[in-house]
Amino acid sequence: MTVVRLLRRTVVVLGLPVALVAGWWYASADSENFLFPPLSRILVALRETWVGPRLVDDVVPSLLRFAGGYTGALVLGIGLGVLIGSFRWLRALTEPVLEFLRAIPPPVLIPIIILVGFGLGHTMKVTVIITGCIWPVLLNTVEGVRSVDEVLRDTCRTYRLGRLATLRHLLLRGASPQIMTGARQALPIGIILTVISEMWAANEGIGFTVVQFQRSFRYPEMWSGVIVLGLIGVALSLLFRLADRWVLAWYHGIRAVQREG
Repeated sequence: MTVVRLLRRTVVVLGLPVALVAGWWYASADSENFLFPPLSRILVALRETWVGPRLVDDVVPSLLRFAGGYTGALVLGIGLGVLIGSFRWLRALTEPVLEFLRAIPPPVLIPIIILVGFGLGHTMKVTVIITGCIWPVLLNTVEGVRSVDEVLRDTCRTYRLGRLATLRHLLLRGASPQIMTGARQALPIGIILTVISEMWAANEGIGFTVVQFQRSFRYPEMWSGVIVLGLIGVALSLLFRLADRWVLAWYHGIRAVQREG
């Protein structure tokens, strides 16, 4: 039964991607369209372009920018979310401002971020990523802290747990499912903003390279960059699932018991 379940899961996970790639391959096999070359040419360009020095020169800087911005958004979002969610008066005071700021598309803020002194370098790009990724983390953390059981809060007060112990064992633990949900929502936003920020002003990175290929009419190389971005997204998603299973092992265990019961 274990082998059968493993095969079934493999078919479910890989079936659609394999079907899409096969469809793309056969649909584009005889393509003479300059903008949409055959998939075979794109894969050759992928190997020749990205397997080599460009992997270090362009892919690694993009991943470092993403990691810096995403980590900064997690730290700020969780910290501010716990603070705002813990105090009703602070939540009422900041809610209108938060709703206003979250409605502003982060790419629109790029010229403003450049003008206020962040320049065109690494700091600007990381700041852009933070401004987009922080909102799902922040708002989910606020709601997670708000939804912590009041009986458990009273129990902590009764046993005179300190603030740090209450924060660690009650607030963060109780809000962690929603915090992880916000972190998962921020993941694709961070990838998108990494590419957009590199398209504005950069001399390295995947976004910069894809734009340069497009402007020089090297469309197989351009499409290969798009595929690289997709593969990075899949890899980051798989890593996040592993982290989610580790951080929320207790939560998934409770859900499994509830389903069996």
